[in-house]
Amino acid sequence: MKTLLAAMAFTCLALTATAEPLVLPLWPDGPPMSKGTGEGHDPTLTVYLPDEATGVGVVVCPGGGYGNLAVDHEGQQIAEWLNEAGIAAFVLRYRHAPDYGHPVPLMDAQRAVRTVRANAGDWKVDPARIGMIGFSAGGHLTATAATQPQGGDLGAADPIEWASAALNFAILGYPVITMTDPYTHKGSRKNLLGENPDDDMITRMSAEKNVDEETPPIFIVHTTEDQSVPVQNALMLYEACVQHGVPAELHVYEKGRHGLGLGGGDPAFATWPDRCLDWLRARAILK
Repeated sequence: MKTLLAAMAFTCLALTATAEPLVLPLWPDGPPMSKGTGEGHDPTLTVYLPDEATGVGVVVCPGGGYGNLAVDHEGQQIAEWLNEAGIAAFVLRYRHAPDYGHPVPLMDAQRAVRTVRANAGDWKVDPARIGMIGFSAGGHLTATAATQPQGGDLGAADPIEWASAALNFAILGYPVITMTDPYTHKGSRKNLLGENPDDDMITRMSAEKNVDEETPPIFIVHTTEDQSVPVQNALMLYEACVQHGVPAELHVYEKGRHGLGLGGGDPAFATWPDRCLDWLRARAILK
């Protein structure tokens, strides 16, 4: 009963969302596998609703190597850009190292998707047009959510858990994809999987090895010049999508450092957001 009342209160809060973004706890009763309280221990979802809704909803996963979160240029700025296109955006502050590794970040991401789907009516989101966008390590989290979908648990006491965590599409910005050498981002792998993960875990958490025919459509942007996360990460995922017949679009820019967000002052790389919206329209996701 306590959980149900908390969920009802959560929905009532959602109805009050206006121009000011609303920050909501992912678990009103406290997150599972918690090691403490306060910042870094209590994952949240910040709700950005557009003035004119198109029915599309996107969970936003900032990067940070699974050790911190770039919530400005890979979170808030992304949400504001999505709102301008009529897309509801939900910036996720997920748990990460040094206190949390796998499976906690994925658990938080899946809970975020369930939360959006459970509140779809209140937030004017079509439950069949919910995606995720992630950058760098947030791109890995997004790719993992896309390739390891979870359905709803109708037997759960918490009504939010009844909703599916499966994505309808994914958008990846200069993403970490593989956990295998030589192309993995070693800092992200260490923070997520520990110092010496076994081969089975490396395979399970390498998104390119988990693509199948059920993987949702994916848009990927990267740069050849990226010195932090090699472009081979994007190429490996794209190749896996092609092999399995998954609709995918890849844009590789010659120039551009890692972590540019929407463009970071680079006039060439700054064209990718428009290409992404074109892709969403071409797939009839953004109508």
